[in-house]
Amino acid sequence: MTQRRATIIECILIIGLALVPLFATFPYRVNIFLSWEGAYRLSEGQMPYRDFGTPLGVGFWLMPALFFKLFGPYLVSLVKAQVLLNIIGGFSFRSILKSVGVPVGVRVLAVLVFVLSYSFPNFWPWYNNTVIIYQLAGLALLLKGLNGGKWRWAAIFGAAFFTFLSFFTKQDGGGLAMLLCLALLGYHSLRHKRWQELAAFLGSYAVVALAFILPFVPHGFGYWFNHGQPPHNSRLSVKDIIDEFLVASQWLKFYLVLVILLIAPALRDVKALWADSRKMMFILLTIGIIAEASLFQVTSYTPPDNNIFFHAFAFAFIFTQLSQLLQLKTDSFRPFLAGAVLVGLWWSGAFYKYVDRILSRILPAPVTAVAGGENVISRNNFMLHEDTTDVPTSEWIFSSLPEFKKIYMPPSTVQGMDRLMNLPEVKTKGKELNILNLTELTPLKHSIGYKEEIGHDIPLWHHLGVGMFNRQLAAYQERIARKEYDIVLYEYAPTLNNFFPFALRDDLKRHYRQVDSFLAPRRPTNATIEVYIK
Repeated sequence: MTQRRATIIECILIIGLALVPLFATFPYRVNIFLSWEGAYRLSEGQMPYRDFGTPLGVGFWLMPALFFKLFGPYLVSLVKAQVLLNIIGGFSFRSILKSVGVPVGVRVLAVLVFVLSYSFPNFWPWYNNTVIIYQLAGLALLLKGLNGGKWRWAAIFGAAFFTFLSFFTKQDGGGLAMLLCLALLGYHSLRHKRWQELAAFLGSYAVVALAFILPFVPHGFGYWFNHGQPPHNSRLSVKDIIDEFLVASQWLKFYLVLVILLIAPALRDVKALWADSRKMMFILLTIGIIAEASLFQVTSYTPPDNNIFFHAFAFAFIFTQLSQLLQLKTDSFRPFLAGAVLVGLWWSGAFYKYVDRILSRILPAPVTAVAGGENVISRNNFMLHEDTTDVPTSEWIFSSLPEFKKIYMPPSTVQGMDRLMNLPEVKTKGKELNILNLTELTPLKHSIGYKEEIGHDIPLWHHLGVGMFNRQLAAYQERIARKEYDIVLYEYAPTLNNFFPFALRDDLKRHYRQVDSFLAPRRPTNATIEVYIK
């Protein structure tokens, strides 16, 4: 396989699969309200920490805010933003593999693994994904800079910029990205006995960090940004990390064992290994990614597959070594095609859900009874589901509100939003209303047109102990007691720990009148949105 053909295939994989979600419709995603809210506030010109508080940096919302400016504050604009992020991630991963000398055939297969395992399933922007995308961009630029060339200092500055942006997207993933960069820089400095690149990276990182942070310091940045200080709680638990790694983490341990076995022959001549810069960089990178994934799965525990970026790195390293040991000609067409088919089979779950939508219409539904009334037990019905309130996504419908275009939700949610929009107060005084929205339906803000609360003590989202704290809870309780809000929307999610503070619901029951309730757009439908007016 020539470099040109490999590049064409990689571009088709990275760009082509990234564009697929643009032609699909989606069920309302759990927690996507947070992506919308931050992007909307930034697109409206609000300043973080002055106009709203968040325990994260604002790196996560920069790209979605840009797409809100370009395409409007619609949920589908978030999908468009993720398309670009997935493309950036794919080409960054490809650049990393080129820098560490992965053979062409293995590189293309590894890109296929990356796309199918990591980027293709992520069609909504989420900070646990964005933090990794920015990290990959930083690593790609860092390796470019360390490989020399006239643009090496610009590449190192770019690496520092994206590595800090990763940290300013989410502290755990961004901090681990910084440690991995320092490991690579440390080896490079010791191996070549020159410290200019390390100093340039650290200096650039400091400059970028100061440029981002200093404007926010007068607005309570130290209170909001979670760097381990009260009222924030640390998620770094040594016991949890040990438990998760030793009890679970089967893929991580499997890859680690294979990596160690494949490195073992090179350890017979440590000096030669140390002198081989590309191989050492590849080893440090692969082990660093595995270590990061084992920590990231504990500090960022929801959703449970946040850390699957490690598959593609481990695959690239293992098959690079195996192709050399076994003398596999992965650059030849037939071995490459066989490898691609096997990778597709391995990660078939990534694309089968799209195929299943067609197959479910062609193939008959599973039989649950036969003629004569005989009961049939199969894998589809051997368990009885006691939750009679759940609404399967096959019954979800679309809303007429433009902010929710191409997004389907439970009929109860859509009908409830329509009733809200038709309330006399909303129809006559929508933009003048003082509304508190404690739900996942944050785009209603733009649908109704009311002005949101701003201030250095207004939380971006309302998860008690995560996005807001007791000080903000007390302030909301006072405002509710004084009946400052014309309408309050509250989401009651009894199975989630103060996802929206339970205490506020009690206060609303005392001081307001509930006029409606309908299902929240969650899967399963186990939460209710309640509408309160004065």
